[in-house]
Amino acid sequence: MRLIIIGLFALAISHLLRAQQPDAATIIHDLDAANQSRFETILAFTDIEHYAVYRGKDQIHPAAEMTVRMTYRKESGKTFEILSQSGSSLIQKFGLRPLLDGESAINDPAKVAQSWFTSANYSMHLKPGVTQMIDGHACLAIAISPRHRAPNLIEGTLWVDARDHMQVEVEGVASRSPSAFARTTKMMRRYTAMQGHAMATHARAESSGLFGRTVVVIDYSDYHFQLRHLK
Repeated sequence: MRLIIIGLFALAISHLLRAQQPDAATIIHDLDAANQSRFETILAFTDIEHYAVYRGKDQIHPAAEMTVRMTYRKESGKTFEILSQSGSSLIQKFGLRPLLDGESAINDPAKVAQSWFTSANYSMHLKPGVTQMIDGHACLAIAISPRHRAPNLIEGTLWVDARDHMQVEVEGVASRSPSAFARTTKMMRRYTAMQGHAMATHARAESSGLFGRTVVVIDYSDYHFQLRHLK
């Protein structure tokens, strides 16, 4: 009986997704509009970000950890305050701190739009019939391919909510290696709706290269927003 119920539930979800699936142009338009709206509406926000680095086969004990308070201001971008750190000082110095510097550079107001999931930055195609449940959201799959190569741009799949087309998860590989010592970097980031906008809650990046396998896991929490009130 339990298998029958599960099967009927999966069938119902499948029918729901097919009924809700719009054309690709509508989804892409909504993604473009959502990114612009988030940039215009969010004047500032802070969050707490926990970074954990795992090396080799050990995915239980971090080789290094760092907790930071991130502050974003629309006019100046992102800055980071280190609250705590532990583990390898070499990984902190040559791995995590350059990662924070990279985040600051990407979010420079003059070029932050170059990293958005928009039609200006990506070629996007709806994957017909490809659906998935993610964190309770019935999601549609959008194949994304960067229009230019950069370590922060992903070749892969963007999952969007079937109802409002808000981004829920992105997964794939970096379109360009972040360094000469790393080969393919697999990336994933999960989002949830906050103040009507998609905000990151969890991310994972895995790379292998000259110095072996490295996994970086990031958890985002304790968001506080300053919003522009639209008339």
